[in-house]
Amino acid sequence: MDGPDGAGEPGPLDVLVLAGGTGQRLGGASKPDVVVRGARLLDHVLNGVAAVRGEAGEGRTVVVAPAGVEVPDGVLRALEDPPLGGPVAGIAAGLARLAAEPGGPAPRTAVLTCDAPESWRALPVLVRALGAAPDRCAGVCALDGDYAQYLLGVYRTAPLRGAVAPGGAPLRDVSVRWALGRLGVRAVGLGGLAAAARDLDTWDEVRAWERSGWRRWERESAR
Repeated sequence: MDGPDGAGEPGPLDVLVLAGGTGQRLGGASKPDVVVRGARLLDHVLNGVAAVRGEAGEGRTVVVAPAGVEVPDGVLRALEDPPLGGPVAGIAAGLARLAAEPGGPAPRTAVLTCDAPESWRALPVLVRALGAAPDRCAGVCALDGDYAQYLLGVYRTAPLRGAVAPGGAPLRDVSVRWALGRLGVRAVGLGGLAAAARDLDTWDEVRAWERSGWRRWERESAR
């Protein structure tokens, strides 16, 4: 378990990956299924989460996505009912899915989105930051410039559930900032991992991330 300074072996951590929405700025494309750098955006996130589980903590992973989005074996799935209720409703649906599993949810829950393909890189940093925070701190999220990126965060599960489903009723069509901002979440800088907070909302941004991957590959190949 985490020590008082956030060091030591991490405890259980569930991960929610939000993969719904309309993809309006992508011309209606299914965001999780967009293929870039040889894999779907969703798979970049899921594979990355699996890679850092040793540092971030073991637990379950839930993808909140429509039925048409393929989810790998071993990954749970959920969807708000009715669909398209917004990311806050998606978080509530993911937490409800975890609550239905044997043993219930982990004491901590990470929230990521499928359109931020490098978001998983920030998980160990955020887990350590939450471990170092006082017990009364409900969660930590990434600081992207001057912006608190609540959809890249690690939260204590009980207050997160209370924020997105007060009294057990999931909130719909409300802003993430309104729902989670009331928790007193700490926004932390990611240092050299700042790119982990960047999401891909447009085809120009998708192409730019594709090009940056090729440039990285060329630099590494030249060594």
